[in-house]
Amino acid sequence: MNNFEKDVKRNLWRQRIGYGSSDFACNLIWQVISLYLLYFYTDVMHLDAAAVSVMFLVTKIFDGFTDLAVGFLIDRTHTRWGKSRPWIFAGAIPFAVTAVLAFSVPDISQTGMLIYAYVTYMLLSLAYTVVNIPMASILPSLTANPQERTNLAASRVFFSYIGSTVVSAFALKLVDHLGKGNEAAGFRIVMMIFGIAGCLVFFFCFFNTKERVRIREEKVSLRASLSCLIHNKPWLLFAANIIWFFGGFVIQAGAIIFYFTYNLNHKELSSVAATITTLIPVATNLCVPFLARLTAKRNLMIAGAVLHGTGMGIIFIGGSSIPVVMIGVVIAALGYGLKGSMHFAIQPDPVDYGEWKSGINIAGTLSAVNGFIGKVGMAVASSVAAALLAASGYTANAPVQSASALNAISVMYIWIPMAANILTIITFLFYDLDKKLPEINKELEVRRAGN
Repeated sequence: MNNFEKDVKRNLWRQRIGYGSSDFACNLIWQVISLYLLYFYTDVMHLDAAAVSVMFLVTKIFDGFTDLAVGFLIDRTHTRWGKSRPWIFAGAIPFAVTAVLAFSVPDISQTGMLIYAYVTYMLLSLAYTVVNIPMASILPSLTANPQERTNLAASRVFFSYIGSTVVSAFALKLVDHLGKGNEAAGFRIVMMIFGIAGCLVFFFCFFNTKERVRIREEKVSLRASLSCLIHNKPWLLFAANIIWFFGGFVIQAGAIIFYFTYNLNHKELSSVAATITTLIPVATNLCVPFLARLTAKRNLMIAGAVLHGTGMGIIFIGGSSIPVVMIGVVIAALGYGLKGSMHFAIQPDPVDYGEWKSGINIAGTLSAVNGFIGKVGMAVASSVAAALLAASGYTANAPVQSASALNAISVMYIWIPMAANILTIITFLFYDLDKKLPEINKELEVRRAGN
Protein backbone atom coordinates (compact mmCIF):
# COMPACT_ATOMS: atom_id res chain seq x y z
CA MET A 1 0.00 0.00 0.00
CA ASN A 2 1.56 3.32 -1.11
CA ASN A 3 1.36 6.62 0.80
CA PHE A 4 -1.57 7.90 -1.26
CA GLU A 5 -3.63 4.80 -0.51
CA LYS A 6 -2.72 5.06 3.16
CA ASP A 7 -3.88 8.68 3.23
CA VAL A 8 -7.18 7.75 1.55
CA LYS A 9 -7.78 4.96 4.05
CA ARG A 10 -6.81 7.20 6.97
CA ASN A 11 -9.25 9.89 5.81
CA LEU A 12 -12.01 7.32 5.40
CA TRP A 13 -11.60 6.12 8.97
CA ARG A 14 -11.24 9.65 10.28
CA GLN A 15 -14.58 10.55 8.72
CA ARG A 16 -16.27 7.34 9.86
CA ILE A 17 -15.20 7.95 13.45
CA GLY A 18 -15.93 11.68 13.27
CA TYR A 19 -19.40 11.14 11.81
CA GLY A 20 -20.23 8.21 14.06
CA SER A 21 -19.15 10.02 17.21
CA SER A 22 -21.97 12.55 16.74
CA ASP A 23 -24.51 9.91 17.75
CA PHE A 24 -22.45 9.04 20.82
CA ALA A 25 -22.94 12.66 21.89
CA CYS A 26 -26.65 12.62 21.06
CA ASN A 27 -27.30 9.43 22.96
CA LEU A 28 -25.61 10.59 26.13
CA ILE A 29 -28.69 12.80 26.45
CA TRP A 30 -31.26 10.99 24.29
CA GLN A 31 -30.92 7.72 26.17
CA VAL A 32 -31.47 9.46 29.51
CA ILE A 33 -34.64 10.98 28.04
CA SER A 34 -35.81 7.62 26.66
CA LEU A 35 -35.13 5.60 29.77
CA TYR A 36 -35.71 7.98 32.63
CA LEU A 37 -37.60 11.16 31.68
CA LEU A 38 -41.05 9.69 32.38
CA TYR A 39 -39.73 8.29 35.67
CA PHE A 40 -38.05 11.64 36.45
CA TYR A 41 -41.29 13.55 35.92
CA THR A 42 -43.54 11.15 37.86
CA ASP A 43 -41.25 9.92 40.65
CA VAL A 44 -38.70 12.76 41.10
CA MET A 45 -40.62 15.90 40.13
CA HIS A 46 -43.87 14.22 41.31
CA LEU A 47 -45.87 15.52 38.37
CA ASP A 48 -49.24 13.95 37.63
CA ALA A 49 -48.94 11.19 35.02
CA ALA A 50 -52.00 12.44 33.11
CA ALA A 51 -50.51 15.95 32.92
CA VAL A 52 -47.23 14.47 31.72
CA SER A 53 -49.13 12.57 29.01
CA VAL A 54 -50.57 15.83 27.65
CA MET A 55 -47.18 17.55 27.95
CA PHE A 56 -45.41 14.88 25.90
CA LEU A 57 -47.99 15.18 23.14
CA VAL A 58 -47.95 18.99 22.99
CA THR A 59 -44.19 19.46 23.23
CA LYS A 60 -43.29 16.76 20.74
CA ILE A 61 -45.72 17.99 18.09
CA PHE A 62 -44.23 21.49 18.53
CA ASP A 63 -40.79 19.89 18.24
CA GLY A 64 -41.82 18.19 15.01
CA PHE A 65 -42.54 21.54 13.40
CA THR A 66 -39.14 22.86 14.47
CA ASP A 67 -37.65 19.88 12.61
CA LEU A 68 -39.29 21.12 9.41
CA ALA A 69 -37.96 24.63 9.99
CA VAL A 70 -34.38 23.47 10.65
CA GLY A 71 -34.38 21.14 7.64
CA PHE A 72 -35.72 23.92 5.41
CA LEU A 73 -32.93 26.22 6.66
CA ILE A 74 -30.26 23.54 6.12
CA ASP A 75 -31.22 23.30 2.46
CA ARG A 76 -30.65 27.07 2.25
CA THR A 77 -27.38 27.13 4.16
CA HIS A 78 -24.27 27.81 2.06
CA THR A 79 -20.96 28.19 3.88
CA ARG A 80 -17.36 27.14 3.32
CA TRP A 81 -18.00 24.39 5.89
CA GLY A 82 -20.95 23.02 3.93
CA LYS A 83 -24.69 22.97 4.57
CA SER A 84 -25.07 20.66 7.56
CA ARG A 85 -21.79 20.87 9.51
CA PRO A 86 -22.27 24.46 10.78
CA TRP A 87 -25.50 23.44 12.48
CA ILE A 88 -23.78 20.66 14.41
CA PHE A 89 -21.19 23.15 15.66
CA ALA A 90 -23.76 25.83 16.54
CA GLY A 91 -26.06 23.47 18.43
CA ALA A 92 -23.48 21.78 20.65
CA ILE A 93 -23.46 24.21 23.59
CA PRO A 94 -27.25 24.87 23.66
CA PHE A 95 -27.83 21.11 23.68
CA ALA A 96 -25.63 20.67 26.75
CA VAL A 97 -27.17 23.62 28.64
CA THR A 98 -30.80 22.66 27.99
CA ALA A 99 -30.12 19.05 29.00
CA VAL A 100 -29.07 20.25 32.47
CA LEU A 101 -32.07 22.58 32.74
CA ALA A 102 -34.55 19.85 31.76
CA PHE A 103 -33.27 17.52 34.49
CA SER A 104 -33.25 20.12 37.25
CA VAL A 105 -35.97 20.42 39.92
CA PRO A 106 -36.67 24.04 40.89
CA ASP A 107 -38.07 24.89 44.31
CA ILE A 108 -41.50 26.09 43.14
CA SER A 109 -45.13 24.97 43.25
CA GLN A 110 -46.39 21.94 41.35
CA THR A 111 -48.09 24.18 38.78
CA GLY A 112 -44.88 26.11 38.33
CA MET A 113 -43.01 22.82 38.09
CA LEU A 114 -45.26 21.66 35.25
CA ILE A 115 -44.74 24.95 33.37
CA TYR A 116 -40.99 24.64 33.96
CA ALA A 117 -41.09 21.09 32.55
CA TYR A 118 -42.93 22.31 29.44
CA VAL A 119 -40.46 25.13 28.77
CA THR A 120 -37.24 23.22 29.45
CA TYR A 121 -38.32 20.11 27.55
CA MET A 122 -39.28 22.20 24.52
CA LEU A 123 -35.92 24.00 24.64
CA LEU A 124 -34.07 20.69 24.96
CA SER A 125 -36.04 19.24 22.05
CA LEU A 126 -35.23 22.29 19.90
CA ALA A 127 -31.53 22.02 20.74
CA TYR A 128 -31.63 18.29 19.92
CA THR A 129 -33.21 19.12 16.56
CA VAL A 130 -30.43 21.59 15.72
CA VAL A 131 -27.71 18.93 16.16
CA ASN A 132 -29.65 15.82 15.09
CA ILE A 133 -31.25 16.83 11.78
CA PRO A 134 -27.84 17.75 10.25
CA MET A 135 -26.51 14.31 11.25
CA ALA A 136 -29.03 12.78 8.87
CA SER A 137 -28.89 15.43 6.13
CA ILE A 138 -25.09 15.37 5.90
CA LEU A 139 -24.75 11.68 5.01
CA PRO A 140 -25.55 11.95 1.27
CA SER A 141 -22.92 14.73 1.08
CA LEU A 142 -20.15 12.74 2.75
CA THR A 143 -19.92 10.14 -0.02
CA ALA A 144 -21.83 8.93 -3.08
CA ASN A 145 -20.63 5.32 -2.61
CA PRO A 146 -23.53 3.12 -1.35
CA GLN A 147 -21.23 0.72 0.53
CA GLU A 148 -19.38 3.57 2.22
CA ARG A 149 -22.71 5.08 3.21
CA THR A 150 -23.57 1.79 4.86
CA ASN A 151 -20.19 1.88 6.61
CA LEU A 152 -20.83 5.43 7.82
CA ALA A 153 -24.33 4.54 8.98
CA ALA A 154 -22.93 1.49 10.77
CA SER A 155 -20.34 3.73 12.46
CA ARG A 156 -23.08 6.11 13.57
CA VAL A 157 -25.18 3.30 15.01
CA PHE A 158 -22.13 1.73 16.66
CA PHE A 159 -21.31 4.95 18.49
CA SER A 160 -24.98 5.52 19.33
CA TYR A 161 -25.06 2.15 21.09
CA ILE A 162 -21.84 2.96 22.93
CA GLY A 163 -23.37 6.22 24.15
CA SER A 164 -26.61 4.47 25.07
CA THR A 165 -24.67 1.77 26.90
CA VAL A 166 -22.78 4.33 28.95
CA VAL A 167 -26.12 5.77 30.05
CA SER A 168 -27.78 2.40 30.64
CA ALA A 169 -24.87 1.01 32.63
CA PHE A 170 -23.88 4.04 34.68
CA ALA A 171 -26.55 6.75 34.75
CA LEU A 172 -28.63 5.46 37.67
CA LYS A 173 -25.52 4.44 39.61
CA LEU A 174 -24.06 7.93 39.11
CA VAL A 175 -27.38 9.53 40.08
CA ASP A 176 -27.35 7.58 43.33
CA HIS A 177 -23.64 8.11 44.03
CA LEU A 178 -23.32 11.77 43.10
CA GLY A 179 -26.71 12.72 44.52
CA LYS A 180 -25.99 10.84 47.77
CA GLY A 181 -29.55 9.55 47.86
CA ASN A 182 -31.08 12.75 46.43
CA GLU A 183 -32.26 11.77 42.94
CA ALA A 184 -33.04 15.36 41.92
CA ALA A 185 -29.48 16.48 42.68
CA GLY A 186 -28.06 13.31 41.17
CA PHE A 187 -29.84 13.72 37.82
CA ARG A 188 -28.73 17.37 37.59
CA ILE A 189 -25.06 16.53 38.21
CA VAL A 190 -25.10 13.58 35.79
CA MET A 191 -26.60 15.75 33.04
CA MET A 192 -23.86 18.31 33.60
CA ILE A 193 -21.25 15.61 33.02
CA PHE A 194 -23.02 14.13 30.00
CA GLY A 195 -23.77 17.57 28.56
CA ILE A 196 -20.14 18.73 28.66
CA ALA A 197 -18.90 15.43 27.21
CA GLY A 198 -21.50 15.55 24.43
CA CYS A 199 -20.63 19.15 23.55
CA LEU A 200 -16.94 18.31 23.13
CA VAL A 201 -17.74 15.28 20.97
CA PHE A 202 -19.92 17.41 18.65
CA PHE A 203 -16.94 19.72 18.13
CA PHE A 204 -14.82 16.64 17.35
CA CYS A 205 -17.41 15.58 14.74
CA PHE A 206 -17.38 19.02 13.14
CA PHE A 207 -13.60 19.04 12.67
CA ASN A 208 -13.40 15.46 11.36
CA THR A 209 -16.07 15.42 8.66
CA LYS A 210 -16.22 17.08 5.26
CA GLU A 211 -19.07 17.46 2.78
CA ARG A 212 -17.46 16.09 -0.37
CA VAL A 213 -20.32 15.28 -2.76
CA ARG A 214 -21.15 18.14 -5.07
CA ILE A 215 -24.88 18.85 -5.00
CA ARG A 216 -26.56 21.15 -7.49
CA GLU A 217 -27.59 24.31 -5.66
CA GLU A 218 -31.00 25.76 -6.44
CA LYS A 219 -33.76 27.49 -4.54
CA VAL A 220 -36.74 25.23 -3.94
CA SER A 221 -39.88 26.28 -2.11
CA LEU A 222 -41.06 24.26 0.87
CA ARG A 223 -44.21 23.39 -1.06
CA ALA A 224 -42.18 22.05 -4.00
CA SER A 225 -39.96 20.11 -1.60
CA LEU A 226 -42.93 18.45 0.06
CA SER A 227 -44.42 17.68 -3.37
CA CYS A 228 -41.22 15.80 -4.27
CA LEU A 229 -41.56 13.73 -1.11
CA ILE A 230 -45.18 12.80 -1.78
CA HIS A 231 -44.16 11.29 -5.13
CA ASN A 232 -41.24 9.39 -3.60
CA LYS A 233 -42.61 5.87 -2.94
CA PRO A 234 -39.47 4.48 -1.21
CA TRP A 235 -39.50 7.45 1.15
CA LEU A 236 -43.21 7.05 1.91
CA LEU A 237 -42.56 3.46 3.02
CA PHE A 238 -39.50 4.50 5.00
CA ALA A 239 -41.48 7.32 6.60
CA ALA A 240 -44.22 4.93 7.72
CA ASN A 241 -41.61 2.74 9.36
CA ILE A 242 -40.21 5.72 11.26
CA ILE A 243 -43.44 5.69 13.29
CA TRP A 244 -43.26 1.96 14.03
CA PHE A 245 -39.52 2.11 14.76
CA PHE A 246 -39.34 5.12 17.07
CA GLY A 247 -42.82 4.78 18.53
CA GLY A 248 -42.19 1.19 19.61
CA PHE A 249 -38.73 2.06 20.91
CA VAL A 250 -39.86 5.02 23.03
CA ILE A 251 -42.65 3.09 24.72
CA GLN A 252 -40.48 0.04 25.40
CA ALA A 253 -37.46 2.02 26.60
CA GLY A 254 -39.58 4.10 28.96
CA ALA A 255 -41.23 0.96 30.34
CA ILE A 256 -38.01 -0.92 31.24
CA ILE A 257 -37.60 0.58 34.70
CA PHE A 258 -41.31 0.09 35.46
CA TYR A 259 -41.42 -3.52 34.18
CA PHE A 260 -38.42 -4.73 36.14
CA THR A 261 -39.35 -2.74 39.25
CA TYR A 262 -43.01 -3.71 39.55
CA ASN A 263 -43.77 -6.68 37.28
CA LEU A 264 -40.62 -8.64 38.16
CA ASN A 265 -39.77 -7.05 41.54
CA HIS A 266 -36.12 -6.64 40.48
CA LYS A 267 -35.48 -2.91 40.06
CA GLU A 268 -31.72 -3.52 40.12
CA LEU A 269 -32.05 -5.51 36.89
CA SER A 270 -33.58 -2.56 35.01
CA SER A 271 -30.09 -1.12 34.47
CA VAL A 272 -28.83 -4.55 33.40
CA ALA A 273 -31.66 -4.95 30.89
CA ALA A 274 -31.17 -1.41 29.60
CA THR A 275 -27.44 -2.07 29.21
CA ILE A 276 -28.09 -5.29 27.30
CA THR A 277 -30.55 -3.44 25.09
CA THR A 278 -27.84 -0.98 24.07
CA LEU A 279 -24.66 -3.09 24.30
CA ILE A 280 -25.73 -6.27 22.49
CA PRO A 281 -26.75 -4.35 19.34
CA VAL A 282 -23.09 -3.35 18.98
CA ALA A 283 -22.33 -6.96 17.99
CA THR A 284 -25.08 -6.88 15.37
CA ASN A 285 -23.92 -3.51 14.14
CA LEU A 286 -20.36 -4.72 13.57
CA CYS A 287 -21.72 -7.41 11.24
CA VAL A 288 -23.82 -5.01 9.16
CA PRO A 289 -21.19 -4.01 6.53
CA PHE A 290 -20.61 -7.72 5.87
CA LEU A 291 -24.31 -8.66 5.89
CA ALA A 292 -25.14 -5.77 3.53
CA ARG A 293 -22.91 -7.38 0.89
CA LEU A 294 -24.89 -10.62 1.12
CA THR A 295 -28.48 -9.42 0.88
CA ALA A 296 -30.65 -6.35 0.42
CA LYS A 297 -31.08 -3.81 3.18
CA ARG A 298 -34.83 -4.37 3.31
CA ASN A 299 -34.27 -8.09 4.00
CA LEU A 300 -32.02 -7.21 6.92
CA MET A 301 -34.65 -4.80 8.28
CA ILE A 302 -37.29 -7.54 8.12
CA ALA A 303 -34.92 -10.03 9.76
CA GLY A 304 -34.26 -7.54 12.56
CA ALA A 305 -38.00 -7.09 13.16
CA VAL A 306 -38.52 -10.87 13.30
CA LEU A 307 -35.64 -11.29 15.75
CA HIS A 308 -36.80 -8.40 17.95
CA GLY A 309 -40.36 -9.75 18.03
CA THR A 310 -39.10 -13.24 18.89
CA GLY A 311 -37.22 -11.83 21.87
CA MET A 312 -40.34 -10.06 23.15
CA GLY A 313 -42.29 -13.30 22.81
CA ILE A 314 -39.69 -15.12 24.93
CA ILE A 315 -39.95 -12.40 27.61
CA PHE A 316 -43.72 -12.95 27.74
CA ILE A 317 -43.37 -16.73 27.91
CA GLY A 318 -40.69 -16.38 30.58
CA GLY A 319 -43.10 -14.71 32.98
CA SER A 320 -41.32 -14.24 36.30
CA SER A 321 -38.39 -16.50 35.37
CA ILE A 322 -35.48 -14.06 35.32
CA PRO A 323 -33.10 -16.31 33.28
CA VAL A 324 -35.69 -16.80 30.52
CA VAL A 325 -36.61 -13.10 30.54
CA MET A 326 -32.97 -12.10 30.18
CA ILE A 327 -32.53 -14.52 27.26
CA GLY A 328 -35.47 -12.75 25.61
CA VAL A 329 -33.89 -9.38 26.33
CA VAL A 330 -30.67 -10.47 24.60
CA ILE A 331 -32.46 -11.82 21.51
CA ALA A 332 -34.66 -8.72 21.28
CA ALA A 333 -31.54 -6.53 21.55
CA LEU A 334 -29.89 -8.37 18.63
CA GLY A 335 -32.97 -7.72 16.52
CA TYR A 336 -33.21 -4.11 17.58
CA GLY A 337 -29.54 -3.60 16.69
CA LEU A 338 -30.12 -4.89 13.18
CA LYS A 339 -33.21 -2.71 12.73
CA GLY A 340 -31.41 0.37 14.00
CA SER A 341 -28.43 -0.14 11.70
CA MET A 342 -30.69 -0.64 8.70
CA HIS A 343 -32.79 2.40 9.55
CA PHE A 344 -29.79 4.72 9.23
CA ALA A 345 -28.28 2.79 6.29
CA ILE A 346 -31.53 3.05 4.30
CA GLN A 347 -32.22 6.70 5.20
CA PRO A 348 -30.06 8.38 2.48
CA ASP A 349 -31.29 6.10 -0.33
CA PRO A 350 -34.69 7.81 -0.83
CA VAL A 351 -32.76 11.10 -1.09
CA ASP A 352 -30.92 9.78 -4.15
CA TYR A 353 -34.13 8.33 -5.55
CA GLY A 354 -35.86 11.69 -5.17
CA GLU A 355 -32.97 13.55 -6.83
CA TRP A 356 -32.93 11.01 -9.68
CA LYS A 357 -36.67 11.30 -10.22
CA SER A 358 -37.19 15.06 -9.76
CA GLY A 359 -33.73 16.50 -10.37
CA ILE A 360 -33.81 18.14 -6.95
CA ASN A 361 -31.75 17.20 -3.90
CA ILE A 362 -33.64 18.07 -0.70
CA ALA A 363 -31.61 16.15 1.86
CA GLY A 364 -32.20 18.75 4.56
CA THR A 365 -35.96 18.92 4.06
CA LEU A 366 -36.26 15.15 3.79
CA SER A 367 -34.26 14.67 6.98
CA ALA A 368 -36.42 17.28 8.68
CA VAL A 369 -39.65 15.62 7.60
CA ASN A 370 -38.24 12.31 8.80
CA GLY A 371 -37.50 14.02 12.10
CA PHE A 372 -41.00 15.53 12.19
CA ILE A 373 -42.62 12.14 11.62
CA GLY A 374 -40.36 10.57 14.23
CA LYS A 375 -41.18 13.31 16.74
CA VAL A 376 -44.93 12.95 16.16
CA GLY A 377 -44.59 9.17 16.51
CA MET A 378 -42.59 9.59 19.70
CA ALA A 379 -45.05 12.21 20.96
CA VAL A 380 -47.97 9.87 20.53
CA ALA A 381 -45.99 6.97 21.99
CA SER A 382 -44.81 8.95 25.03
CA SER A 383 -48.30 10.31 25.58
CA VAL A 384 -49.83 6.84 25.27
CA ALA A 385 -47.32 5.46 27.78
CA ALA A 386 -48.07 8.17 30.36
CA ALA A 387 -51.82 7.87 29.68
CA LEU A 388 -51.72 4.09 30.18
CA LEU A 389 -50.04 4.57 33.55
CA ALA A 390 -52.57 7.22 34.58
CA ALA A 391 -55.61 5.22 33.42
CA SER A 392 -54.39 2.01 35.04
CA GLY A 393 -54.16 3.53 38.50
CA TYR A 394 -50.38 3.53 38.69
CA THR A 395 -49.11 5.09 41.94
CA ALA A 396 -45.59 6.56 41.91
CA ASN A 397 -43.17 4.96 44.39
CA ALA A 398 -45.80 2.48 45.66
CA PRO A 399 -44.23 -0.80 46.83
CA VAL A 400 -46.94 -2.79 45.01
CA GLN A 401 -48.97 -1.81 41.96
CA SER A 402 -52.51 -2.88 41.06
CA ALA A 403 -53.15 -5.66 38.53
CA SER A 404 -54.39 -3.09 36.01
CA ALA A 405 -51.17 -1.08 36.38
CA LEU A 406 -49.04 -4.21 35.92
CA ASN A 407 -51.02 -5.09 32.78
CA ALA A 408 -50.52 -1.58 31.40
CA ILE A 409 -46.77 -1.84 31.98
CA SER A 410 -46.72 -5.23 30.16
CA VAL A 411 -48.56 -3.68 27.22
CA MET A 412 -45.93 -0.92 27.08
CA TYR A 413 -42.93 -3.20 27.38
CA ILE A 414 -44.02 -6.24 25.33
CA TRP A 415 -47.15 -5.89 23.22
CA ILE A 416 -46.86 -2.45 21.63
CA PRO A 417 -43.24 -3.16 20.50
CA MET A 418 -44.44 -6.53 19.19
CA ALA A 419 -47.14 -4.82 17.10
CA ALA A 420 -44.55 -2.30 15.82
CA ASN A 421 -42.36 -5.16 14.57
CA ILE A 422 -45.27 -6.70 12.67
CA LEU A 423 -45.96 -3.35 11.00
CA THR A 424 -42.27 -3.04 10.05
CA ILE A 425 -42.34 -6.44 8.34
CA ILE A 426 -45.48 -5.56 6.39
CA THR A 427 -44.11 -2.15 5.35
CA PHE A 428 -40.79 -3.44 4.02
CA LEU A 429 -42.37 -6.22 2.00
CA PHE A 430 -43.34 -3.38 -0.38
CA TYR A 431 -39.91 -1.66 -0.37
CA ASP A 432 -37.99 -2.41 -3.60
CA LEU A 433 -35.44 0.40 -3.96
CA ASP A 434 -32.37 -1.75 -3.16
CA LYS A 435 -32.31 -3.46 -6.56
CA LYS A 436 -32.79 -0.16 -8.45
CA LEU A 437 -30.22 1.87 -6.53
CA PRO A 438 -27.00 0.88 -8.39
CA GLU A 439 -28.33 2.16 -11.72
CA ILE A 440 -29.79 5.26 -10.10
CA ASN A 441 -26.43 6.11 -8.53
CA LYS A 442 -24.60 5.64 -11.83
CA GLU A 443 -26.95 8.05 -13.56
CA LEU A 444 -26.66 10.58 -10.73
CA GLU A 445 -22.86 10.47 -10.95
CA VAL A 446 -23.06 11.42 -14.62
CA ARG A 447 -25.51 14.25 -13.90
CA ARG A 448 -23.44 15.65 -11.02
CA ALA A 449 -20.24 15.49 -13.06
CA GLY A 450 -21.95 17.57 -15.75
CA ASN A 451 -22.95 20.36 -13.36
